[in-house]
Amino acid sequence: MTISTVNVNGLRAAARKGFLEWLAGTDADVVCLQETRVEHAQLPPALAAPEGWHVTLVPAGDRGRAGVALYSRTALDGVRIGFASEEFDAAGRYLEGDIGDVTVASLYLPSGEVGTDRQAEKERFMAAFLPYLVRRRAEVEAEGRELVVCGDWNIAHREADLKNSRNNRKNSGFLPEERAWLSRVFDEAGYVDVVRGLFPGVEGPYSWWSYRGRAFDNDTGWRIDYHVATPGLARRAGEARVERAASYDRRWSDHAPVTVVYKD
Repeated sequence: MTISTVNVNGLRAAARKGFLEWLAGTDADVVCLQETRVEHAQLPPALAAPEGWHVTLVPAGDRGRAGVALYSRTALDGVRIGFASEEFDAAGRYLEGDIGDVTVASLYLPSGEVGTDRQAEKERFMAAFLPYLVRRRAEVEAEGRELVVCGDWNIAHREADLKNSRNNRKNSGFLPEERAWLSRVFDEAGYVDVVRGLFPGVEGPYSWWSYRGRAFDNDTGWRIDYHVATPGLARRAGEARVERAASYDRRWSDHAPVTVVYKD
């Protein structure tokens, strides 16, 4: 099974810039999308029912915000929205779908800004989401299944995960408490950072570059888009790639797809 994840930064805008051409050419079996920022009724046919794809879209309760989706080659065996959080289940930030013996989730963890309500929202989300991850791993493994949570986690875990780590220590996305929380996902909850496991000891590979300045041209990026998997599935990961656009003008999002091939 090949799984891709990408924050599209507005699905309709991405479609106008090249997302549909990428979708038509990808070898992925499942594509996880974040920040779709669209309602079902707003999807044109090319996005609502592209040839060869089944589409499951979860919009945000606040129109024009967040939103996640799964595009799958086969129909999902089961779908779950949210993670039993009164505050966040209608926020369009988490979607799970079952395909064979694997549950694939699309996650859009809130971005933050230090000293604002946005950062407080991000912290509340993290506090609610970690216990769910612990519980969900136990559930799927008891059923003989695996789980991978793909998406925009909005946290660079280690210094190797962003270009300018020294200048970002006090910025949301690289705060010590955020990084410590992500360490708990790996160390306490027992999940695996799949891409880092396949790219040990290297800078990046980055998956997000600001539209400001020459961040993309200089590869001044962040690795914030992850495949976070149960250990059994992580062991099946054979290869990974970040599908970075060939040039700035060929980008259809400020993120690039992160694709992993999982062996049977």
